[in-house]
This record gives sequence, C-alpha cells and structure tokens, in this order.
Amino acid sequence: MKRKWEERLKNVDELASRYKRKPLCPVYRPQLSKPWQPCSVWNLFRRQAQAFNYAKTCKEDVHVFALETNTEDGQRYYLVTTYTELWFYYNKEQKTSLMHCYEVIPEKAVCKLYFDLEFYKSVNPGADGKKMIAKLIELVSKKLEELYGVKCSVEDVLNLDSSTDEKFSHHLIFLLHKTAFKDNIHVGNFVKTVLQPALVLTENKANALILEEGADSIVSQSSKATVEIDGTVVNLGAVKEASGNWQSNMHKTLENGTLQQKENPNLSFLIVNDKEGGKQLVVDLGVYTKNRNFRLYKSSKAGKHATLKIAEDNKFVPKPKENISVEEQYFLSSLVCNVSIILCVNFSEQQQFSLVLHKYMQHNLLSKEVAI
Repeated sequence: MKRKWEERLKNVDELASRYKRKPLCPVYRPQLSKPWQPCSVWNLFRRQAQAFNYAKTCKEDVHVFALETNTEDGQRYYLVTTYTELWFYYNKEQKTSLMHCYEVIPEKAVCKLYFDLEFYKSVNPGADGKKMIAKLIELVSKKLEELYGVKCSVEDVLNLDSSTDEKFSHHLIFLLHKTAFKDNIHVGNFVKTVLQPALVLTENKANALILEEGADSIVSQSSKATVEIDGTVVNLGAVKEASGNWQSNMHKTLENGTLQQKENPNLSFLIVNDKEGGKQLVVDLGVYTKNRNFRLYKSSKAGKHATLKIAEDNKFVPKPKENISVEEQYFLSSLVCNVSIILCVNFSEQQQFSLVLHKYMQHNLLSKEVAI
C-alpha cells in the first residue's frame, strides 16, 4: 500500500516538473501568416447559440464546429473559426478534441446533398455495402437529372468510410456542379421523397404516412414559381424563353402531381435488418434536422478509433488548386456547407425542396447553359 502511494507521488512530481519546463500556453497564438490566408478567428463556446451569435458579428467567413470531449457526460464545445484556420490545426493535432470534430449545419444554410449510411454487420451477413452505395448513387443521379436536369455521376460523389468489424458506416457528399440545396431540411425532404418506395417496404406506417403527406404537398403550378435574385423576386414566366430546358423539366414534374415515379423502382437493396429483428433503411433519415452536427473527414467519435477516411470505392478526385494540398481539398469537399451561392430558386410555399445555384451568367437570368 505504501509503495503504491509513493509511486503516485513520484508520478505527480514528474508531471509538475514537466509542466514547469514546458508550461501550457494560456493564450491562443495565431499562426496563419500566408498572404492568401484569412485573419485569425478562434473562439470556443459552451453553448451552440453563443457560437452562432458570435459568428454573426465576425467580418471573416467563419463557421461553427462542435468539438466532442472524451468525458462521460459527452460534453461538446463549439468552435468559431474559418475553414483555413481549422484545417491548419486540425491537420496537425493528434488524439485531441479536434479529432472528434463535427461540422454544424446551420438552420436555413445552403448546403450540399449528403447521406449517412449504416447497418450492423452481425444481423446483415449477406449485405454488400459497396453495391448498396453504387446503386444509391445511380438512383439519386437519375432522379436529379429527371427532376432538375442536373447531371451527376459516381465521380461527383465523395465517399467517406468509418466502418468497423461491427458496423458498416459511410458518408456520401454530392458535389454537384454549380448546384446545391436551399438548406438541409429541403435535402431531407428530397431524400425522403426519392426513397419513399423503399421506406414503405420497412412497414413503418408512421414514416410512410409522413412521406405521403410530404409528396402531396409538393403539388404546385409553374406560374407560382419565382426566383429571388439579390433580394428581388422575379416571376419565371418573364424568362420562359431563356429557361426553356429548365421549364420543360419542371412542367414534367408538376404534371405528375407528385414527385413519385410512375413505376416505383425496386429499392429493396436499401432495406437492412436492425438489432431488434425489424427492417430499416440503410440511409439514416435523422441527419436532416436543423443545426445538425455532422462528423468531419478524419474525425472519430469520442472514445472510438474509427475515423472518417476516403473509402476504397471512392471515385471522386478533387481538381488541383494553387496553395491547397490534396488532403485539404478532400477536407473542403467533405464540408456540407462549403458552397458559395448567389441565386436561390423557390417553386412555391408548399414546395418541399428546392435547389440553389450560382448566378454565373452576367446578362442572362436563366440561360440554356444553366443546369438546375
């Protein structure tokens, strides 16, 4: 007993001596110095609301991230900083709270189309996750082109993997050309509508009812469709000739009455077994809520070792950019809210989802070259 106590005292003395030689820095010291890098902003908050309020006061293009601790109470802190500065420290840190980091997807923020897929391997011995992902990307790509004329392929989808021996877990982030969704609530409604035939197969009556109500409420008329540009609302009828392709695609959708396909596809490949012996979607529909925390590339959950990394079957490769490494490009591509949007498209108050895209034609509001 005495020996154990003496060993503890010795360890304490060694730690005290170490901290005296190399004391912890009490003040954060900015290290960004490159001319293309932003001014330093780095502030931690205990509450998410405080972080958002502070971010609104910043002149820099800052964002809110959640840092998960290893404590039993699962406490999270909220960091306000720029993408560049976060990556500067994030890429260097090892085994710290920065490696349990989440992107906070703000309410009403423009964002990319994203998916969280998971299932337990023990109760799904025959499930092939790679085939599920390939078929899901094909399905969603077909739906995007059918409804909006947006072309997409597997090369436009960043596939991240954090699977373990126990659980299959992937994130998919769609990097659509000059196109994004109005917010993640609209993303969720789009995903639920596309996957409605599969959800019915799970025999979850409550969820199926929600989806049916959502699809019914999407019915609208093209004459009510408006475009908001720099705060000015314009009726799409005034630019009908300039947006022939887009209007044609939209009319086809509206004439159907709902966004369901005339012939529902076989989506049984998306159904997996849950631990309770029931059926569920491989797609987690719970990730489309306001101010959602979505785990970052290279991060793991607190207390876990499985980090989100580039999947073996990933086909997306970022284009080279000056002063940005390939790893940083993957990081930036993985951020759901990392989009620069000017023009917002809304179809009606009842519309359940809408797309947002760049206004990259200076003189034409919606030309035939614009893919919506």
